[in-house]
Amino acid sequence: MSKQQSSGLLPYPVIAAATHGDVDAINAVLKHYEGYICALSTKRLYDENGQPHLCVDEGLRRRLEAKLTAKILTFDVA
Repeated sequence: MSKQQSSGLLPYPVIAAATHGDVDAINAVLKHYEGYICALSTKRLYDENGQPHLCVDEGLRRRLEAKLTAKILTFDVA
């Protein structure tokens, strides 16, 4: 296992490929941030008895993924 993999970082070649539009690399970046995106899009809803329930807002999750994809494609890796 490389140092990057053990530290949880995305390898540079994956980032570079994603910025050039490689679909597999973009999917790898989205997969890497999947947990964070789900955490950001989680909302607390209450049922008729006032009990809280955590639910992922799918619309918000898709918007966050679209924003990340757009930023990936405009990112300059130098």
